[in-house]
Amino acid sequence: MSVYLVRHAKAGERDEWRGDDRLRPLSTPGRRQAQGLVQTLKKAKIERILSSPYIRCIDTVRPLAEARGLKVETSDQLAEGAGVDSVLRLVKQLAGHNVVLCTHGDVMQETVEHLARSGIIPPSRRDDMAKGATWVLEEKGGTVTGADYLPAP
Repeated sequence: MSVYLVRHAKAGERDEWRGDDRLRPLSTPGRRQAQGLVQTLKKAKIERILSSPYIRCIDTVRPLAEARGLKVETSDQLAEGAGVDSVLRLVKQLAGHNVVLCTHGDVMQETVEHLARSGIIPPSRRDDMAKGATWVLEEKGGTVTGADYLPAP
């Protein structure tokens, strides 16, 4: 089965945003990336879409959810600071299902570094995590067995 680990699309600058960072929206380029994700994953079999509860993550996968007739389920296990262990727990919990998980740069970085240390991806690929990009994690029995990178739309 496949887990599509998506880093949220481009959002406004953190230091320019006034207010709760959880409410910081996608920028215009980020909204285009979110629409592009529909095309990027057009051939993917997707059963569920989970997202960090931060608006920029929800809005990254909302067009995909709408195109597939699915709802966006929020999970604190994908929030900023949640870490790689949260992602790996979700992979185990969702074993056997094709799912999209939308998260943040810090969580994506920890996950990609873990995959590199585990030999699942070459260490040279651990910088591949642009905003809006996707890592397709192949899962078997709740364990990540392979991974491919899809650049941001």
